[in-house]
Amino acid sequence: MSRKRSTVDQHEQLVTLTGDSVVLEGMLGLPPKAPGIVLFAHGSGSSRLSPRNNYVAQVLRSAGLATLLMDLLTEEEDRDYATRFDIDLLTRRLVAATHWIGKHPQAGGLAIGYFGASTGAAAALNAAARLGSAVGAIVSRGGRPDLSDSLAQVLAPTLLIVGGLDTEVIALNRQAYAQLGAEKELVIVPGATHLFEEPGTLEQVADLATRWFTRRLTRA
Repeated sequence: MSRKRSTVDQHEQLVTLTGDSVVLEGMLGLPPKAPGIVLFAHGSGSSRLSPRNNYVAQVLRSAGLATLLMDLLTEEEDRDYATRFDIDLLTRRLVAATHWIGKHPQAGGLAIGYFGASTGAAAALNAAARLGSAVGAIVSRGGRPDLSDSLAQVLAPTLLIVGGLDTEVIALNRQAYAQLGAEKELVIVPGATHLFEEPGTLEQVADLATRWFTRRLTRA
């Protein structure tokens, strides 16, 4: 399975999201009859153009799930290193994007899932805690769930995926895992570093995420 996208996804469209007093761009992918939609919360220094998240999103769409990859920060905000680690700001933007999706003529009413990477995982968990049962599932890839201050309030089934060679982040994920009260699972991908750049490792992430979301968002 190649990580490169050989063709343009016919179900994708560039959208403009308004919320939290800013205008942000996103890429919305809507396969026919999708049962749910996965919103991607990118980590520090990343954006909706992240090749790793775009690969995972493509796999999710192939499984029939809708996706939204959006920039949680404006270009000006992203140039400020400190802002990239402003978890509360990222959380507000993700909540705003979730409300935006709820009003979308085609995506409104779909079951909601979050896919978070790095600091985006903390924002996903915080947003899920705020929105309660409105969020049906969460997946974290190489995330920093330990930066969330709302782990005990999360209701959504949560899957934490960490690279086997990412020892420091494994320890942080185990700490966060112990605080989660909802359905949860921690999967360590052997031979993978933080960015899952090793052959076959990102494919494992996509497969794990697809199984997690498909089962829970379809049921929702």
